[in-house]
Amino acid sequence: MKHLIVYAHPHTDSFNNAILNTAVEALEAQGHEVVVRDLYKLGFQPVLTEADTASMRAGQTPQDIATEQQFVTDAEAITFIYPIWWTGLPAILKGYVDRVFAYGFAYAAGEAGIEKLLTGKKGLIINTHGTPNEIYDQIGMTAGLKVTSDVGIFDFVGIEAVDHLLFGSIGYLDAPAYQAMLDQVKQTVTTKF
Repeated sequence: MKHLIVYAHPHTDSFNNAILNTAVEALEAQGHEVVVRDLYKLGFQPVLTEADTASMRAGQTPQDIATEQQFVTDAEAITFIYPIWWTGLPAILKGYVDRVFAYGFAYAAGEAGIEKLLTGKKGLIINTHGTPNEIYDQIGMTAGLKVTSDVGIFDFVGIEAVDHLLFGSIGYLDAPAYQAMLDQVKQTVTTKF
């Protein structure tokens, strides 16, 4: 299976990076072809501009967007790995969604409503956050994050969300707790794809 991982964390020594490495190793061990798009290393420009939309409306997608859209097109599975910042996606990943999952590529308007143009693909989201999971569960944040990402992004364009892992208390745990999370990442990518 061709697997695209879109990764958004600026620090190479982060737990998100350990998650990325674990996912890549587990997928490759299963024989998957894995492409990682590390948005910070790429210097991805996240701001959707008037020039971007004008070019796309004219049928001339800017090259940086077209490159990312080709990776999405080629993928049978897409995983987003990112930290929760201010209850949402880091700006660089939000901008990736804004620019790459564009009208006419990822979705369109049809007579019956929204046409989902990325159907047939599977999706996984892996998040980290500093708040304990129990608190996010109690205040409804966990459910909210799943709705806005699994439904509001993936399902909106036709990607089937196979799972969404949210790891809390990052920065406050011991080594065995982090290892258990990495084991869960490995098990999830091994069983869901």
